[in-house]
Amino acid sequence: MKQSNNYRLLQLRRILFHETDENHELDLEQLKEKLFKVMDIKKIDHRSIKNDISALQEMGFDVILNRRQHGRLYYSHQNKMFETYQLRLLVDAILSARFITINEKNKLIDKLKELTSKYLAVTLPEPILFSQTINIDYDLIKLNIDRIHQAISKRRVITYQYGNYNVQKQFQYRRDGEIYHVVPYALIWQNDLYYLIGEYIPKNEIRHYRLDRIRNIEITDQPYEKDEKFQLQKYVDNSFHMYSGDDTSIQIRFENSLINPIFDRFGLDVSVQEDGEDHFILKTRAKVSDGLLSWILKWGSKAEVLSPEHLVEQVKEEIEKMRNIYDE
Repeated sequence: MKQSNNYRLLQLRRILFHETDENHELDLEQLKEKLFKVMDIKKIDHRSIKNDISALQEMGFDVILNRRQHGRLYYSHQNKMFETYQLRLLVDAILSARFITINEKNKLIDKLKELTSKYLAVTLPEPILFSQTINIDYDLIKLNIDRIHQAISKRRVITYQYGNYNVQKQFQYRRDGEIYHVVPYALIWQNDLYYLIGEYIPKNEIRHYRLDRIRNIEITDQPYEKDEKFQLQKYVDNSFHMYSGDDTSIQIRFENSLINPIFDRFGLDVSVQEDGEDHFILKTRAKVSDGLLSWILKWGSKAEVLSPEHLVEQVKEEIEKMRNIYDE
């Protein structure tokens, strides 16, 4: 079957996209040889290739012409969809997601490599550098992501069952398998896990749920209007290790050596006040929870909770429990 000029144009575009970049160029003779390999043709003149390149440029496909020694022209496509560092960011995000299987990582990274030249593609890391979490059902997570994404886009309430694992490694439903009715607000990736953030309808409370612990998710026909007062970023920032709790003003006294970890956690805009030569006081709002308690205790004697008083008492009680364990 005779291949049309349109087919040749598409093949030329593919060659320029995948086989040239800012460090790799092809002249007309090289372009012709590569076209011969992918097309059922016996000959093609340079003028036809030049006309095709002009057509590509008119369509917005950037082709750089570089005149080298003896006036020979070389062609390359350098304006890729992604910069190299951007592709690296995407690849590293995929690799660091421990719930994604090695097989799926390979598929995703192979697709990303199609978005740049073959020379830059080989510089991207392979998925053998990061450990995996093998106890998470990736197929289940894919299903949950897809359905929740659809529900959010369609503004539909979802239902599901929720649970966790016991020490026998058996999954158990919470509340005897009760069906949860939730208004889905957002999907986030936090602490190497996916979470659904939404309104638990029976209590009209904003809560979050781990996707790998959701089962039998369904999209209902019930529409919803999102609470415009809800601030997703604030909710996430105030949740330590994605634990739920009451949003409260807290003050903690730290040694100066911890100022950078505090900035890493809260950002440079957080309220910190010098307290003598060796300490500073952090003032912020956070959800008082087991996650916050664990975060405070990990700093040991370098952190002292000043307020609220009930959080001070919680820290004291936990320290006493720890001391009793070792005394025994």
